[in-house]
Amino acid sequence: MPCPAAPVLDPPVGSATSSAELIAHILERYHVVHLAELGNLVLLARKVEAVHAEHPATPAGLADHLSFILDDLCGHQRKEEQVLFPMMLDGGHPMIGHPIARMMAEHQDVEAQLARLADLTAGFTAPADACRSWRALIEGCRKLDTDLREHMRLENEVLFPRFA
Repeated sequence: MPCPAAPVLDPPVGSATSSAELIAHILERYHVVHLAELGNLVLLARKVEAVHAEHPATPAGLADHLSFILDDLCGHQRKEEQVLFPMMLDGGHPMIGHPIARMMAEHQDVEAQLARLADLTAGFTAPADACRSWRALIEGCRKLDTDLREHMRLENEVLFPRFA
């Protein structure tokens, strides 16, 4: 019997990683992944809400909340990709503190959005009688929460302090 494949882990990212490498990691591992996964979660949430509308534990409003997160994240990531990251890749700028402060304020907004996500998904717990789609939705929301928190931690605690 063959050995199971080892899980794919994020590469270690920290103070020894160059800013260019860290930005490339954030773009590839988080920006691209978040948008793809969020789009799928919105569709899955709409399906679960429609199919299980009569179930007392249906996460009513989850699809709309995920859509809101997706729209908000698109704008946030666009600002990072078009303004902040190019400034960083150019070695900084005297005014870089302003976009960094704005991104950190938006990260606080995301934390509130994630708290609402946890509420809508009963703490990322599917009911015992949930179907596979519902369970996949809950697991996808849990992964989104974990990934967004790590994404923000890397920016707030590792990348941004290099330029603040």
